[in-house]
Amino acid sequence: MLAIFLEGVVFGLILTIMLGPIFIALTQTGIDKGARAGITVGVGVWSSDLLVILFSYLFISQVDALVKDEVFKYWMGLVGGFILITFGIVIFLKKTKSIKEGGSFTAKNYFGFWMKGFLVNTVNPFTFIFWLGVISTKVIGINMNDTQAFVFISAIMLTIIITDTIKVLGAKAIRGRLESDHIQRISRVAGAALVVFGIVLLYQTGNKSFM
Repeated sequence: MLAIFLEGVVFGLILTIMLGPIFIALTQTGIDKGARAGITVGVGVWSSDLLVILFSYLFISQVDALVKDEVFKYWMGLVGGFILITFGIVIFLKKTKSIKEGGSFTAKNYFGFWMKGFLVNTVNPFTFIFWLGVISTKVIGINMNDTQAFVFISAIMLTIIITDTIKVLGAKAIRGRLESDHIQRISRVAGAALVVFGIVLLYQTGNKSFM
């Protein structure tokens, strides 16, 4: 069982070290809005992962067929690309406000942070490809029982949660050393990066090429 847990940790590390829109969303929010907001974005990402895991595990054949379907890939890439571009433009154009850690956010603000993480992760085709591959090859492919599957997937998610939290706390530490104009510049770079990710996704969609 320990070997299965450690293998899950390795899979989690592979996923979390990949730079992409999720990394940008976590660190940009942590720098701009603080640790609580960044963690809330992380909760949105983790919620999305759990939903994809559930659907992949329960409906593996249907999800596999769906992910391979060209129409699904086209619309997923199209919608995902435009969502990333929209997020990027909003972040790029929005003027950052100096909010001290522990500053007041409403429930609506936190829901927005959660939704940001949930959408950025959900519209990323790699999320579906990664989890579908993990479930089909490692969980079902080698006939893991329910306990083994739970330990394996829990190890992956625990690794993701810990490393994402470290990213946010690291962003918070950097935030304390930055002036408001520095934060504004970082937000613009992050926004531009999300726009680029969105454009790349749209390009891949047009060429029917998904990573």
